[in-house]
Amino acid sequence: MSSAPQVPAGPITGSIERPRRRVPFWDNARYACIVLVVLGHAIQRLTYDSDIAMALYLSFYAFHMPAFAIIAGHFSKSAPPTKKQMARVITDILLPYVIFEMLWTLTKWAVEGQANPNLTQPSWTLWFLLALGIFRLVLPYLALLRWPLAWALLISLAVGYLPNVDSTFSLSRTLGFLPFFVLGWWLREHDIVARFGLIDFRPWWLRTVAVAILAVDAFVAWNWVGLWDSVDLSRWFFYVDTYADLGAEEWWAGGIRLLLIMIGLLLSACFFALIPRGTHGWTRFGQYTMYVYLLHSFVLYPFRESGILRNAEPTWLWLPMVIVLSVALSVLLATSPVRWLFRPLIEPRAKWLFSDGRLSADASRRDDPTGSRRPRQG
Repeated sequence: MSSAPQVPAGPITGSIERPRRRVPFWDNARYACIVLVVLGHAIQRLTYDSDIAMALYLSFYAFHMPAFAIIAGHFSKSAPPTKKQMARVITDILLPYVIFEMLWTLTKWAVEGQANPNLTQPSWTLWFLLALGIFRLVLPYLALLRWPLAWALLISLAVGYLPNVDSTFSLSRTLGFLPFFVLGWWLREHDIVARFGLIDFRPWWLRTVAVAILAVDAFVAWNWVGLWDSVDLSRWFFYVDTYADLGAEEWWAGGIRLLLIMIGLLLSACFFALIPRGTHGWTRFGQYTMYVYLLHSFVLYPFRESGILRNAEPTWLWLPMVIVLSVALSVLLATSPVRWLFRPLIEPRAKWLFSDGRLSADASRRDDPTGSRRPRQG
């Protein structure tokens, strides 16, 4: 088999790049994750009055953001960033964060009649943008250490004991999810997925086991839904609050987070085992998850604040309806017209911001912060 042809080095990075094919599996996984994100936010108001909605909510909240963080880590680099990569942290993460915080301030003022603009406290879904930025900043340092995975896990467990590490700049949540991100990078760094053929290894028994474990997850969430509600299990999945704030003041409280991390990893593995490998009609939407992530909350916000989904009975009618509409919304927000309309906000070029105009990448070649737009193998 002949090797891929080389292309000339870029004017800024000075690196030699090889054209790579897209791997449909990763786009499929990204899109499945973002659908679960939209679904979780959509059914949140139903969970107050419906046990089955709460069980569904808990069953995939145990793994959907860990899986998303693993994917983001898999497409991240630990090498010292180039000037262009540093510029992209500004244009792909920080600038959209500021833009959407301003939009949220205006939205809250228009709907609620009041607003408290504060860039240190991310609005709703914007925490993940800051998390991606912080992940990128700390990864090169963690990669210098022995056992970076162990250090990331220790940081995640320790931060739950520290009351001064809170939601400011989404720091508590970011550090809580750090092990998943570092694991994704570690898998890529050691070429684990390609070396062991994990994408292509799909025997029937593995898929059967994955389905069985996810079914157990759903059964446990449903059968003891009252218990999980009483201990605020959903708040544990957010990785925001300290253990003391969650009612666990014992010295061993970090063991609960450790258990949840292990469960998140197991369920994520099962989730990945069931993701289709081939190209489908919806595969291309996996390249535009940031559009769905940043825009869907504005669509759901009126329903969230109006209370229209409270006391929505019967559940057998409203829950399926919300599920179908969540999938439809996830498709709509990834379509070309929506991307064309909102690209200046989500992928701002901001050439005026840099002393070297070459640092502002062309929008058609930009990397999504989650790695969605990076055509890599493995």
